[in-house]
Amino acid sequence: MAEDVRYCARCSYVFLKIALVLYSTGFWLVGSFIFAIGIYAEVERQRYKTLEGVFLAPAIMIIVLGLIMFIVSFIGVLASLRDNLTLLKVFLYTLALCLILELLGGILALVFRNQTVDILNKNVRKGMVNYYDDLDFKNIMDFVQRKFQCCGGMEYKDWTVNMYHNCSAPGPLACGVPYTCCNSKPNEVVNTLCGYQVLNKERFDLLDVIYVRGCTDAVFIWLMDNYKTMAGLLLGILLPQFFGVIVTWLYITRVEDAIEEYGVYQSSLIENEPRQTKKRGKVAKWYKCMPVID
Repeated sequence: MAEDVRYCARCSYVFLKIALVLYSTGFWLVGSFIFAIGIYAEVERQRYKTLEGVFLAPAIMIIVLGLIMFIVSFIGVLASLRDNLTLLKVFLYTLALCLILELLGGILALVFRNQTVDILNKNVRKGMVNYYDDLDFKNIMDFVQRKFQCCGGMEYKDWTVNMYHNCSAPGPLACGVPYTCCNSKPNEVVNTLCGYQVLNKERFDLLDVIYVRGCTDAVFIWLMDNYKTMAGLLLGILLPQFFGVIVTWLYITRVEDAIEEYGVYQSSLIENEPRQTKKRGKVAKWYKCMPVID
């Protein structure tokens, strides 16, 4: 091999190929599983004729996530098996772009925390309007209110946006809140009308009746109290993507080394059609493992 050809002696071609194939295949299977769950959830949602909309239909978001993982991982599997530089670079740039967008989104959410909370509250209130018509959102909201001992978005009075809980509505639910807002004791029989007429009362009069704090603040407080758990979760999401970027990057260098040495692609080797050897730029020569950018 020529002296100017990059060669990462510590990174075996076979090792990188196996690692990339296993990595891509693993995420391909995970993406397929998530996609299948999303399809099943969407079928169930359509059976009960719940409302349409991205926020009101978590199944749609699961389908989109699974589909993206499936397509990107399939490109990685195909590229690693065929040593196709074009597909390898598409896979590399897609992983890098997703990683950058996730980091950028997290940073922007922290920098513009107030705007993020406002957007979240706006979407929560939009879901509360159709609380009894959308089973997906109802199940999520009930779980959050029980788990975090909260009620509504910013506060319990957000429930006035619902047509059944608005004080001008007829029926026993008027001026009340769902029973999942109630400050109930463990193993106690649930009173579904425990939130009756609470929207007409002040916060201090309801401390022993319902949870008066909003769910947005409750969730953020829980996240700050459990920062170690959240840090571990974020690392569990970001590190595999970073690992994929590094392995793909190194594997591209090994494939390009072979191309620079022989001056041919794998398909041309079979057909005995020589291809002109690529020339590296000055910047690429500074790093032994830096891919050649066309």
